[in-house]
Amino acid sequence: MPILVTVTMLCAMTSICEAQCVDRSERSAQIAIDAFVAEPSSLLVQLRSEKEKLSGRLRGYLVSDISVLKSVPALTRAATQADRASIGAALHRAEIRCRSSRPEYAQKISDFVGKLHDSAVLSGYSSEPDDAPATPPTTANLPTKSGTGLMSGEFKTDIADPFAAMPLPE
Repeated sequence: MPILVTVTMLCAMTSICEAQCVDRSERSAQIAIDAFVAEPSSLLVQLRSEKEKLSGRLRGYLVSDISVLKSVPALTRAATQADRASIGAALHRAEIRCRSSRPEYAQKISDFVGKLHDSAVLSGYSSEPDDAPATPPTTANLPTKSGTGLMSGEFKTDIADPFAAMPLPE
């Protein structure tokens, strides 16, 4: 009996892990995903007139668990025209994010948008650029500071001359 329980838990964990496009640190909370699946329109109520947050939250849910996709039609039916465009943008961003790690999920999202037949979702989907998102800046790829700020000195406590000549770019 304990072996059966262990095998069942292992299978459940494996299927959950396989349903994600991102690492554990980037995933949305499972409780939030479950709440969205149970009541998709709750996301619209929480983020009323915040289109960018709506798009970001839905994208996070989709890349965390692709099974959330089955709740998107209910969300779309409850959404306004502008919200549906944000939903389309979220779908495209999720597709882009899944391309490298789970191309089959990216294809699933693309097929879903084609089958949805909603012009507002499609316009939001098409409005997003079709390239990979830029990597966030790290200390290795940050632009070097030219030292032309208004504070100078060893500890940046002295006020620099704002009328000093600007250094020419090299």
